[in-house]
Amino acid sequence: MSAVTDTVRIAPPGNPVTRSVRDSLVVAKRNVIRMTRIPEMIIFGLVQPIMFVVLFSYVFGGSINVPGAGLSASGYREFLMAGIFAQTVTFATAGAGAGIADDMHKGLIDRFRSLPMARGAVLTGRTLADLVQTTLTLVVLAIVAVLVGWRTHENFGKVLAGFGLLLLLGYAFSWIGALIGLSVRTPEAATSGGLIWLFPLTFISNAFVPAENMPTFLQTIANWNPFSATVQACRQLFGNLPEGYPVPDAWPMQHPAWASLIWSILIIVVFRALAVRKYRSAAA
Repeated sequence: MSAVTDTVRIAPPGNPVTRSVRDSLVVAKRNVIRMTRIPEMIIFGLVQPIMFVVLFSYVFGGSINVPGAGLSASGYREFLMAGIFAQTVTFATAGAGAGIADDMHKGLIDRFRSLPMARGAVLTGRTLADLVQTTLTLVVLAIVAVLVGWRTHENFGKVLAGFGLLLLLGYAFSWIGALIGLSVRTPEAATSGGLIWLFPLTFISNAFVPAENMPTFLQTIANWNPFSATVQACRQLFGNLPEGYPVPDAWPMQHPAWASLIWSILIIVVFRALAVRKYRSAAA
């Protein structure tokens, strides 16, 4: 007489949405704790944006003509800060990609796959942890900006909404980083792949100079750039758009807050789907 034993995988209790949220928060907590135990990750992440604030404020301030503010150093500083904030949150893409690529390289992702957890939770948890780090970076950067003379001229609610759009954009771009991290073999490749395309994206925009100074075809790209929409929205919400500054006729520049919101949500939906699909195919 022989006995046959069948192994049955029992699904965890609870509905799928609740499990996915719970699993995502567990992974996010793991990554946040890891950040606190490696403080140089946060410190080095702060050095570059602080350098950009100081260098752009004092090197280019007074040299770039901003319509409505002229060559005023203080006027350029207020014009600049929304661009620096947006650049900082989008550059977090490289860190997100490198972190996931490092987990893949060390086999941590394989251990997660062996657990009865939602497949998308690993990536969602990672991007949520990156959002926490981005929030901390923005807080420190805003303090530095105030110290060098940046000021807001709108009520607290609008200023908070501006930072909310920045964080949403950063979260959206972290999903692009997740896809890059799953598509390369090493953390070094993920870092390079996460940065190389960000430089043209951020500089062909209205972040550092008025787009009207660019050639016509670059103006069109800049005006429809999701990065430009968030920068323009933040300038309006912070009260940093100089009086008399010409607003381009492009729809994203006429309605920057809505354009920023739509772009960010669209990026999240598309790149989350692509990243989760990539994760599942890698797990097969």
